[in-house]
Amino acid sequence: MKERLITSIVLVVFLLIVGLINNIYLTNLVISIITILGMFEAKKLFNIEDERVFYFLSVLAILAIFANPILVAVIGVIAVAGYIAFYQKELNLVSLSLYPFLSLMILEELYLKAGIRSIVWLIVIIALTDSMAYVIGKNFGKKFIDMQFSPTSPNKTWEGVLGGIGSGSIIGAFVGMMFFDFFTSLIISFVVSIASVFGDLFESYLKRKAGVKDSGNILPGHGGILDRIDGYLFGAPLLWALFFAIGNI
Repeated sequence: MKERLITSIVLVVFLLIVGLINNIYLTNLVISIITILGMFEAKKLFNIEDERVFYFLSVLAILAIFANPILVAVIGVIAVAGYIAFYQKELNLVSLSLYPFLSLMILEELYLKAGIRSIVWLIVIIALTDSMAYVIGKNFGKKFIDMQFSPTSPNKTWEGVLGGIGSGSIIGAFVGMMFFDFFTSLIISFVVSIASVFGDLFESYLKRKAGVKDSGNILPGHGGILDRIDGYLFGAPLLWALFFAIGNI
């Protein structure tokens, strides 16, 4: 528990420093490093043995520090798919270009187009959804709804999930007023919160299929990078798409 707390404090302080500096190249560098570490963990979850795809996407992640991340993401997906088709490789190789590569490139684009405030909003929504789901689930789980949320994640309860979504949506709505009116912010926070729940569920599914407890061990007391960012891998692309659809980026 002490190890987990120390890691959490270090992560929060680090993110605060990066956010306060708010330098495009520094922030992009951090996201690119997270992308590479996340892909390193993901290739094990997807049982990918072809290292060339990992190294190719890692180079693209570094190039995204200076280039348009959406362009880099599209090139990555198309190139990997072309490589699979040309050499008749295993289809699961394309997974790495989608998860977490594509999602994190979109997160980088969100930052570039909507600024650090959009990242703050995203963190508030997902962190509250995750933490309050745990707190409410631990204290009230199965007291009102005696039914499992999903067999993929047996510890999740309906009370916890609904409480987490409610918390992330309401608090997120106030933070989102930096960009939109309260009602629009509430709707956006609500759907992003739901997406983050399924992002967490998807990673749980991957770990269950791979037969592992954590995606990695780089973060003492927390597991791997993917264990910490799973909700963001679904939430960030959706928030970016909503910004784009409404016309704010």
